[in-house]
Amino acid sequence: MLVLWGDFTLGNQGEDVVSGLVKTLPISKKQAEVENREPESSLEAQFPEIYHTLRQWAKELIYEKKWSPQEMEFTFEGPRAKDLFFLQTRDMGIRERKKVYSFDLVQEGHVEFLAHGIGVSGGAMTGRAVFSLEEIKYWRQKEPQTSLILVRGDTVPDDIREIYEADGLLTAKGGSTSHAAIVAHRLGKTCVVGCADLICMEREKSCSLSDRIIRSGDHISIDGTEGSVYLGRMKIKEIEREENGGF
Repeated sequence: MLVLWGDFTLGNQGEDVVSGLVKTLPISKKQAEVENREPESSLEAQFPEIYHTLRQWAKELIYEKKWSPQEMEFTFEGPRAKDLFFLQTRDMGIRERKKVYSFDLVQEGHVEFLAHGIGVSGGAMTGRAVFSLEEIKYWRQKEPQTSLILVRGDTVPDDIREIYEADGLLTAKGGSTSHAAIVAHRLGKTCVVGCADLICMEREKSCSLSDRIIRSGDHISIDGTEGSVYLGRMKIKEIEREENGGF
């Protein structure tokens, strides 16, 4: 079954979505459910004619023209099919992994659920929160086996080195097609974006999330599949599955 998956926003430009500076909404109800977002906020629910027309176009490309899975860019100027415009489409890069990780619901120590964001890539991981390249270097020397999770309000292209050096990424803004999400996905990092309650204070080397303060070096756990964020070290379990792309 073909499922549309991605981001859209109202009254903004594509560059705003990529930059991660605007709040995005899910395309399909299925996507909203997986990402723990409100299904009624989806394109499918708000603009059903636009959604079904877009899905029909995707079905034509995939099933009739035999194209590989596609990354599709579109815009619409109203609620009707005639208002929908295809901007471009390109082959989607698909990564398959036999080993993925999820959180074990049976925990030995104290952990606290903080919030849900949008899971972009990677499975579950636990590590120390960091806010700068200097902190990454410090923990790499002190605890080389410890995973490090970079925390940002949003990211810009200049952050590529920090993202590359860290093992995971957690941001307050952005959707699954934002700069942070795309870069993290391509680098194979565990990533959660769009964690709306997250307030990042880089100068103070700390952030707040759900009224809890997270400081540099504190342990946090993120799940790049379901988008959940925990304070503390969650137990991780390995599961076997094939990971395929969506549309």
